[in-house]
Amino acid sequence: MAKRMKRLQFDQIIELLKKVDTESIYDKVTKVPQSDDLYHEMEKYVNLKNFPRFSVLGIDIYRYGLYKHLEQTMIPALFKILFDKTVRLCLENNQFVFQYYTKEKIQKSFISTGDGGFLIFDTPLHALFFAINFEVMVRAFNSYHHYPKLRKVIGSISLRYAITYDTIFHFENNFYGSAIINNARILEKDSLNRCLLDQRTYEWFLTNIDGIENLQTYTIHDIANIYEYTRYDKKYIKSGENDIINTRLSRYTGIINSDILRIGQFQSKEVIMNIFNLHLQITLYASADDKKETKRRITVSLGNLNTSGI
Repeated sequence: MAKRMKRLQFDQIIELLKKVDTESIYDKVTKVPQSDDLYHEMEKYVNLKNFPRFSVLGIDIYRYGLYKHLEQTMIPALFKILFDKTVRLCLENNQFVFQYYTKEKIQKSFISTGDGGFLIFDTPLHALFFAINFEVMVRAFNSYHHYPKLRKVIGSISLRYAITYDTIFHFENNFYGSAIINNARILEKDSLNRCLLDQRTYEWFLTNIDGIENLQTYTIHDIANIYEYTRYDKKYIKSGENDIINTRLSRYTGIINSDILRIGQFQSKEVIMNIFNLHLQITLYASADDKKETKRRITVSLGNLNTSGI
């Protein structure tokens, strides 16, 4: 079942302030008031104990600033092309995991930065699947299978990814929260084209599948036993398409190799968080939209094995 994000309403916050605070005071003598009553009212309204965690996938065009001016102007359009194709791959070829998602829902959860952006998902597995499909589309573009003339003009592109798992809330048609802040900080600190995970993402996989390395040994039946997927409709296992993790183990398609290594730390909310470098190898079949019968088997790497610190 899809998670419900905490939504803070401006009108409700104003009413709360009117109840226990004063909008304006211009006395000759300024006094610092006691604020315990406001603090408790805010605490009750926000209700931090019931804040669900969400996963954020950060995507960034590697060394975007080094492209020439013409190429720079075309890269945002290219990013949208690849983004839309990736959404289709997720919805059509990974139907069990993405059964509660639509194209519109994914688009609304995207925060654009021009040369990339942040995507909000229910679980780190959703974020990882999207990153895998995006990297497949990047490889299809780089190897001249997708808009080959545009590829010739722009050149090859490389991306870096970050996946974080923490609280997020919604206010005035925008998203805020630690998961986004931490993700942006990780991407800012990393100078390489890697796929980095925060500690909570690492622990989510550790808790649910005994470690992210086990993805290469899992079937979609195993994924259905993860607590957050136990209420998902099993019909998408029997009759749906599930390319990245299928109904049977295979060394020829899906996730064929996975490596994870702690590479450093950073501070978040006065807490030291470990950062992990993820490297996956995935083999999937790719085809043109109008020629489904003509397929090529493509193996891509998500992230790399560079273990330099962050």
